[in-house]
Amino acid sequence: MLAESEAVAAGSEAAMAANWLAQFETALLQVDGVRLAALFHPESHWRDVLAFTWTLTTISGHDAIVPVLASCARDARPTGFMIDPARTAPRTVTRAGTRTIEAIFKFETTVGRGYGVLRLIRDADDGDAFKAWTLLTSLEELKGFEEQLGRARPVGQSYSRDFRGPNWRDLRAATSAYDDRDPAVLVVGGGQAGLSIAARLSQLKVDTLIVDREQRIGDNWRNRYHALTLHNQVQVNHLPYMPFPPNWPSYIPKDKLANWFEAYVESLELNFWTGTEFEGGSYDAAARRWTVTLRRADGSVREMRPRHVVLATGVSGIPNLPEIPTLANFTGPVLHSSRYRDGEDWAGKRAIVFGTGNSGHDIAQDLYSSGAEVTLVQRSPTLIVNIEPSAQLAYALYDEGPPTDDCDLIATAMPLQLARKSHALFTERGRQLDKPLLDRLEALGFKLDFGEDNTGWQFKYLTRGGGYYFNVGCADLVADQKIKLLQFSEIAEFVTEGARLRNGETRAADLVVLATGYKGQEHLVRKLFGEEVAVRVGPIWGFGDTQELRNMYVRTAQPGLWFIAGSLAQCRINSKYLGLQIKAVEEGLVS
Repeated sequence: MLAESEAVAAGSEAAMAANWLAQFETALLQVDGVRLAALFHPESHWRDVLAFTWTLTTISGHDAIVPVLASCARDARPTGFMIDPARTAPRTVTRAGTRTIEAIFKFETTVGRGYGVLRLIRDADDGDAFKAWTLLTSLEELKGFEEQLGRARPVGQSYSRDFRGPNWRDLRAATSAYDDRDPAVLVVGGGQAGLSIAARLSQLKVDTLIVDREQRIGDNWRNRYHALTLHNQVQVNHLPYMPFPPNWPSYIPKDKLANWFEAYVESLELNFWTGTEFEGGSYDAAARRWTVTLRRADGSVREMRPRHVVLATGVSGIPNLPEIPTLANFTGPVLHSSRYRDGEDWAGKRAIVFGTGNSGHDIAQDLYSSGAEVTLVQRSPTLIVNIEPSAQLAYALYDEGPPTDDCDLIATAMPLQLARKSHALFTERGRQLDKPLLDRLEALGFKLDFGEDNTGWQFKYLTRGGGYYFNVGCADLVADQKIKLLQFSEIAEFVTEGARLRNGETRAADLVVLATGYKGQEHLVRKLFGEEVAVRVGPIWGFGDTQELRNMYVRTAQPGLWFIAGSLAQCRINSKYLGLQIKAVEEGLVS
């Protein structure tokens, strides 16, 4: 540990962090639990991402951290802990409301090289000595199986001038056709999750094929409603290896992003089959392979036997269509939000939109802007946050100056308990900034909430995938009563022409939109692989009893079945760790 006098003598954050790392390495090498315990604050957190444990895990409290750390160190044999001069320099920052010294370091284990983040705070019960408050140890690369990108430009037949042989285009077509082989990894879903993991695996030389039922790469964004634009800013949303150009707008329109997906696949030479429906599969435990069925756009069926299947279909893939009593009486069209396209089709018409999350508000605003008369129906309390500045508070790190890779590492280093505290602070700050709007909404009867323990929209997303709205104008339209608001409890029944209210009024409608979200991924697992696999895997997404997302980015109880989902940033960050695990399995480093 570092006493106050030592801290002053050290004279800088870098010296204090380097001193701690040196003591830490010595204690690990000697497997000295007493010395390790003295280095950690009583309320400390250790998050390991593959480097010591081959999984994503968080342990809190130095009494719990030390024995696990000491045990894992016997196998991992970590060495070479030092401040990385190529990364953001150690500095004093505020995290989760606490001033802390934050330093990025590097190290090695028997199988790989890693990066970590150390945060030091004073221990008031031990002479104000600086001790580890949080520690991240994450695997960056496997020795002997390093990523190819950035090391040397590829050479070989595909880049030669063989005038009588196949050219680059011919070779790419042959590689993507899979006429003579099966991929090692089949990725189901070609959105940001699928592209991110396929890009990572391609750089690790793992043969990977993406399949997507849409007819064109990017259609999973391109085919959404006309006005859709991302709700967080461009600097947060880069895909692996290819940052967006500097002339891009702060908020990316859906079609621009969709076109970028096409360019990304072409530029990184990812194998991608469009118009291909994944119909399910079964696992052969003896052969350690799947047998899966793919239905192509032309109706033909292809059976493949990959060793791994990665479901990259989003947080959820099956529309949630709740049983709304008497809705069948309504004779007009009823659309789930996933099938809604453009408000211009409903100009001069009347629409009822169920759901007050992002999709419900955005669709209501799109309809209103196209000249429709809109009623928004609220079924449960909703978090409302203005897109600027309140919704962007959570991304302040990416505006502080560190490169994206450093920001990603720093974000990864935030353990769940402190992330919840951080987001509670962001939520309270946003609540004060947005108070005039929120007061007006509540005066109309809009039911607000701010997440479990006031942790805000981010944790609503991480636990249920929705329940919030980033206000880009629709909440103001509701507050101004330009878009009408109904509570679901005010509807007595549906009739032929619309909704009959309990006060006797009939709210006529030409269209009903159900912006009612999606079912959890376990429903999709059950549909594709059967009840036995669904039970074996268990719940997906959310936190359960752990401090990590359930079954996300890690090995699951079903061998060869992996999951990746989330925002562009989540997929960029966690695809690295998912790719490393699959590569490690392929090379026999882990089971």
